[in-house]
Amino acid sequence: MKDRIIVIGGYGHVGQAICKQLADYYPSKVYAAGRNLARAEQFCRTTNGKVKPIQMDVSSKVAPSLLDNVKLVIMCLDQSDTDFVETCLQRGIHYVDVSANPLFLSQVEQLHHTAASHGATAVLSVGLAPGMTNLLAKYAKSLMDQTETIDISIMLGLGDSHGNAAIEWTIDNVSTQFEIMHNGQIKKVSSFTDGKDIQFGAKLGRKRAYRFNFSDQHAIPHTLAVPTVSTRLCFDSNLITRMLAWLRTSGLFHLLKIKEIRQAAVLAFSKIRLGSDRFAVKVDAHGKQNNEYVSVECLVQGRHEASMTAAVAAAITAAVYRSPLPHGVYHIEQLFQLQDLLPAIEQIAAIDIRANGNVIDLQQHVDRNISSAAG
Repeated sequence: MKDRIIVIGGYGHVGQAICKQLADYYPSKVYAAGRNLARAEQFCRTTNGKVKPIQMDVSSKVAPSLLDNVKLVIMCLDQSDTDFVETCLQRGIHYVDVSANPLFLSQVEQLHHTAASHGATAVLSVGLAPGMTNLLAKYAKSLMDQTETIDISIMLGLGDSHGNAAIEWTIDNVSTQFEIMHNGQIKKVSSFTDGKDIQFGAKLGRKRAYRFNFSDQHAIPHTLAVPTVSTRLCFDSNLITRMLAWLRTSGLFHLLKIKEIRQAAVLAFSKIRLGSDRFAVKVDAHGKQNNEYVSVECLVQGRHEASMTAAVAAAITAAVYRSPLPHGVYHIEQLFQLQDLLPAIEQIAAIDIRANGNVIDLQQHVDRNISSAAG
């Protein structure tokens, strides 16, 4: 019987949280996987046997027997190619991806026919950003007849504990150029440029956020048909955010291409504890409703970004595991609504949605309860 859930990178920072949440619903069916069996075993001992260890290196050829009886795979690691994903889909194994590399996700999109023809469902853009950001954008769009722009802003707390993979990804994208959709046309921009003042609510106040290569801004123009989408990043420490913007302008970030300097930057970033453990996501959307200009603001605030990512991933996994969903490759916003995640995140974050300044009661628009998928 195919009933196993494999979490690749399951003993990592986010993977552990996903494993623990899923194990409460599916004890002894969740496996923490990775190339280091000792680390997997060490973590699993903390779960009283609810999570089991397994050694699996997706960067090389995975033995077919390791995927026997597997119903669903959750990917928490970056991959250099789609070989492993394709293997899963060809075996009819459902797939949930928590990674955020836009180039890789676009390659997985090309496997839609493979997934559909083998009865598998793959869900991409699962987590906080991408993930919650995509669903917030979708909800904002639903409040308009015509959506012209969606601006996404993410604030991360430097006092929070971030996984090494997330820090490395951030460092690697600080000095990159990338393409966005602007007025329906492709436009090339650079990370940590084009700063914008964003109001993150009364508690966090106004902060200056800068362009960053989050994958949500690459998917949303196509999945939601919005002509202009951008994503920006800042930290709760204004000093650190301004410093990174200055370093980007000075050109010193090019030194991060040197291996030793990159390693030092990753280590330094992991040691910074200047701020809090709070995170926030803000979506500002503009368009028209009944031929009148309308603006929608969606704000999510909480503590511990990794906990939010894990909660979203666990909830989506439960739905894919239990519920019949369309087969193929989809981004989260193509299959789910923001309302679906409310039961999973209500203990982690607060959501505030306003249209033209008027508060929207999200609870009145709940379509279905995703937590029932695990029942």
